[in-house]
Amino acid sequence: MPQKRFIGIKELSEYLDTPVGTLYVWICQKKIPYYKIGRNVKFDLGKIEDWLKKKEVKPHSIWEQR
Repeated sequence: MPQKRFIGIKELSEYLDTPVGTLYVWICQKKIPYYKIGRNVKFDLGKIEDWLKKKEVKPHSIWEQR
């Protein structure tokens, strides 16, 4: 069986370990990629993974020298 590509807000909340309320704020502020299908909000796992990669904070170069 193929892996799920789209997930709902509760599943994303568990996946990111982030409260549902925070996700709704991010949706309203258009900070996170999502799809609106009727009244439902869905998230593409591939796009969420890309979004997370862009949010990664790299260590400062001074720390890499040690």
